[in-house]
Amino acid sequence: MKSVIAVHPGHLEVLDSPQPQPGSYQALVRTEYACLCNRTDSELLHGNFPGMEDKFPFALGHESVGIVVQVGEKVRNFQLGDRAVGGLNFDLHMEGVDSGWGGFGEYTLVNDHAAMVEDGVATEADGWIEVYEIQTRVDADIPAQEAVLLCTWREVLGAFRDFHLQPGDAVLIYGAGPVGLSFVRLGKLFGLGWVGIVDRHEEKRAKALALGADAAFAPGQERPPRRLDAVIDAVGNADLVLHALPMLRRGGSHCIYGVLTQPVLHLDKSKADFNFNLLVHQWPTRRYERESQAQLCQWIREGRLTSADFITHRFPLAKIHEAFDEVARRKVIKALIEYA
Repeated sequence: MKSVIAVHPGHLEVLDSPQPQPGSYQALVRTEYACLCNRTDSELLHGNFPGMEDKFPFALGHESVGIVVQVGEKVRNFQLGDRAVGGLNFDLHMEGVDSGWGGFGEYTLVNDHAAMVEDGVATEADGWIEVYEIQTRVDADIPAQEAVLLCTWREVLGAFRDFHLQPGDAVLIYGAGPVGLSFVRLGKLFGLGWVGIVDRHEEKRAKALALGADAAFAPGQERPPRRLDAVIDAVGNADLVLHALPMLRRGGSHCIYGVLTQPVLHLDKSKADFNFNLLVHQWPTRRYERESQAQLCQWIREGRLTSADFITHRFPLAKIHEAFDEVARRKVIKALIEYA
């Protein structure tokens, strides 16, 4: 099969690799579609993702959907022909090649987390990894091109619980990439009140307005109508906390979703009200992520949520390097990778 390998920083190749073989709690998935995670996959490719800087070469990808074609003997929650989301490859069976999740492979593996829990083997000693919890079956009426966006949407909607967001809250979001735009669209479906967004690209601000944002600002031009319940940093800029604090109501929250690239976070409490919260969420709470899938699928069925609002570019697997090039030019919201 083909896998996407980051050979060295900034350079990737689509290479042959052995097809994975499912273990007793695993199912083999033939990939239908994948999406680039603009920030994480790019950081990985260029050697900037924490903990992976010196792991080259490694296999990329963690947003994919496909069809189950083989199941292990202890699998109970996946059947042949099911659609599954979140397949990964942690062992490429290629000497010297590590895993950057490996989800861009033509075949991936999903793990039956629920069965492992029931059998008392959902432990690291038994090979369990926390990401297994979000490798899930997708109902047959959810098309593959919609299901592939669940990888992004589940993380974002799950973060609403980490950030204690409530219907009616006034929220300002920094960054109109796929995550920021997902906060806008899902926020409106969730019932947030006023939602604003800040981005330096005019076309992305326009996209946010089309997805339901009440206002869109260039950086430095933020003018929310009242003190905010929350400011969401969807890019990972440590300096944004200094901009956020003066805009928060008493007891409001600065919510960091994007992975911080700076090791030190500076606070100037003189800019804030007496009470404020700093919530750092740079890694998903897997239970919240998994539990959000049902609501997302319901919005998809109702026609209120669609990947067509987010997918702006399409590439065959053989041209995935072009997808990374377009992401680097900041012209992509979501790039869909199509498999034969």
